[in-house]
Amino acid sequence: MNGPGRGPLTAIAALRRLDIKLSRYRDPETRDILLDARTSMEYAMMAPVHEALAADPRISVWLTSSERPDRAAAIYRQAIGGAHLITPRRAMAMRFDACLAADFVWASLPRGTCRVQMFHGVAGKWAHIYDRPATSMREWHRLFFINERRLRNFIAAGALDPDSDAIRLVGMPKTDSLVDGSLQRDTVLAGKGLDPARPTVLYAPTWTPHSSLNTIGEAVIAGLIDAGYTVLVKPHENSFDMAYENSGGVDWAARLNALLQDGRGLLVRDGNASPWLVAADVLISDHSSIGFEYLLLDRPLVRIEVPELIRRAGVPEEYVSLMASAAATVHQTHEVLESVERGLDDPGQQSDVRRQVAAELFYRPGGATGRALRELYQLMELTEPDMAASKGESADSQPVLRGRGAA
Repeated sequence: MNGPGRGPLTAIAALRRLDIKLSRYRDPETRDILLDARTSMEYAMMAPVHEALAADPRISVWLTSSERPDRAAAIYRQAIGGAHLITPRRAMAMRFDACLAADFVWASLPRGTCRVQMFHGVAGKWAHIYDRPATSMREWHRLFFINERRLRNFIAAGALDPDSDAIRLVGMPKTDSLVDGSLQRDTVLAGKGLDPARPTVLYAPTWTPHSSLNTIGEAVIAGLIDAGYTVLVKPHENSFDMAYENSGGVDWAARLNALLQDGRGLLVRDGNASPWLVAADVLISDHSSIGFEYLLLDRPLVRIEVPELIRRAGVPEEYVSLMASAAATVHQTHEVLESVERGLDDPGQQSDVRRQVAAELFYRPGGATGRALRELYQLMELTEPDMAASKGESADSQPVLRGRGAA
C-alpha cells in the first residue's frame, strides 16, 4: 500500500518515464546535457568532458548557473563555441538526459534528469560539506569520485551506502592535461609574451579573509618581483568578490594589477589553472586544491602555513599533513623567497613524497576524461563513439571501480 505522498511521487515518475520515451521515439539518437556551475573554476572541472561531448553531433550541450544566473556569461567565458547559454527558468522547461555539476548545486528541473556530480577539488576544505558530508548524497545518480579517500569518507560519514550504484571512481578530468603532454611550459609562457628562459614562480593562494593573500600575499609578490622571477599570480575566483567572507572586503583586482603593472608580473583570472601550473617552475600556495594538483608535475611546492585559515575552512588534519609532507612549509616572506630559491636550485628534493601524495589523491591521471565519457554515454543509453573511447585508456584496460569494490 502506498504511504502518504507516495501516489503523487509515483505519478510524477511515470510521467517522466513517458516524457523520455516520447523524446527517444521522436529522435532516438540525440541527447541533451546541462552543465550547471557557480564559478568558472567549477566549469573548468567539466570543460574536458564538455569539449569531447561537443564533438559528437548527436549531443547538444547547454550551460546554466542555477545559483548565479547574473554571472553566467563570465562563468562560461572560456567555454568552447556551440554550447547554448540558458537561464535557469528556461532550463526548467526543458528535459535533459543528464545534468553535470562540480559542486552541490541543484538546478530545478521538473521534467527530471540524471544528476552527475564531478566535484571541484581535493584539498578537504569545509569537510562537513565536501569530504565527510553531514547530509545524504543519495539523490545523485552518479558521483564521479576523484580518489578513493573521499569515497571512503563519504561512506564512513553515512552519506552513501557502500554498494551504491551511484559510485564511480573516475579521477579529475581537468588534470589530464598536466600529464598527457598537451600543455608545454615554454609554449604557455611565450603565448603570453613571457620569457621562457627566466625562472617562473606561480603564487596561487586560496580565498577567505584568512588566506595567505590577506596576510603576507602582497609582500610575497613584491619580493618575487624584486628577485627577478617571472611572477604569475592566480588567486581563487572568490577573492575577487568584494564580500568580506570571500575577500576580506579587499579589491584584489585593483591591488594586484597595481602591484604587477609595467610587465613585472601577470595576474591570472582563468578558471582553469592547469596551463599556469605547467608554466611554473615553483608553486607557492597555502592550502588549496591547486597545490595538490601541482604535485602531478613533481615540481617544488612552497606551503605558507596559515593556522587560522585551516581552522576556519574546517580542513581535517589528514589533508594538512599530506600537503605539509610534500612541500616546504614557511610562515614569513623571507622564508618564502628562500624556499623558492632552494627549490629552483634542487627541484628533486621531496620528489618521492610528491609522487606518493599525488598518487593518493588523483585516480589514474591522464585517463579521467575517457572514464567520465564512458560513464555518461552508458547513463544516457547512447552508443559511445570512437572519439570518446580515445580519451584515455580503453574500457577493458581501465575498469571503473564501483560499489564495495571501490571502497
